[in-house]
Amino acid sequence: MLSELAEIGVLQIHFSGGEPTARKDLVELVQHASDVGLYSNLITSAVLLTKERLGALAEAGLCHVQISFQGHEPVVADRIAGFRGAHAKKIEVARWTRELDLPLTVNAVMHRQNLFQLPDIIQMAVDLDADRLEVANVQYYGWALKNRAALMPTLAQIEQTSRIVEEAQTRLKGTLAIDYVVPDYYALRPKKCMGGWGRQFFNISPSGKVLPCHAAETITGLEFESVRGDRSIAWIWQHSKAFNRYRGTAWMPEPCKSCEFREIDFGGCRCQAFALSGDAGNTDPACTLSPLHEQIFKQAATEAAAGDNRLIYRNFAGGTPETGGDHGA
Repeated sequence: MLSELAEIGVLQIHFSGGEPTARKDLVELVQHASDVGLYSNLITSAVLLTKERLGALAEAGLCHVQISFQGHEPVVADRIAGFRGAHAKKIEVARWTRELDLPLTVNAVMHRQNLFQLPDIIQMAVDLDADRLEVANVQYYGWALKNRAALMPTLAQIEQTSRIVEEAQTRLKGTLAIDYVVPDYYALRPKKCMGGWGRQFFNISPSGKVLPCHAAETITGLEFESVRGDRSIAWIWQHSKAFNRYRGTAWMPEPCKSCEFREIDFGGCRCQAFALSGDAGNTDPACTLSPLHEQIFKQAATEAAAGDNRLIYRNFAGGTPETGGDHGA
């Protein structure tokens, strides 16, 4: 599969998840990606990595590491992660990454319960000698959607966050690149999700399905081809019904169809449209032109103000509610 990706012109491969380091053959995969000329990036929680295995990945040709952080200290970070000792391990792996001279990105997963730590997280990224910091407010799909009431920030928090990021981008220019992603619920325009459906990126799931984005399987009614079948990846990309369903602009209803931004945001996020409206073909509610936009903005403000901080931790049984005493750690 990796050879085929290189043959059809793919330039980069991102080993993500789930948790990619759970794969026993990850070193071999990175080695083959390197052999066929693919730039490889590891997006990881870091909690399963050892120094020896990270060294083996670097030796195999790994090009870049991204580590997700839930805070700047263990009390908040380990509670959000639901894993005792997670934060300390992430710090350790980040330091190993720089010792191996691998570029490091800190993915700061931000929400109502940790935004107050943002200045310290920015400094943490500097102290870890990271090349890049992504200040990524939670996007509400999957398990984040289940936890929306506990995670949704207030508008005041987002306004303050924007000021903090803008100041840090100016102050740290040339030292730390900072990307910033605001919550869709407080946006005026939808984001160009994945660069547009079926335009620049695709995901291959652990089961082998080829997806336009990581959350695409949440859209019921779409059938996705698999690399385990008899179709090539090139055929799936170019001809499969799922990739062509929302590609380009011809599928768009009004107001998207006549919108001046239709070839800029490509209609926003199909998964979010499905999650919030029940129809992936509807206007993304993050857009002010959506009839649902005002409703979701009010819903965000209401949930943020309610202050319900209890989390639901992910598992295969449908989730475990956080209890009062252990905070899920």
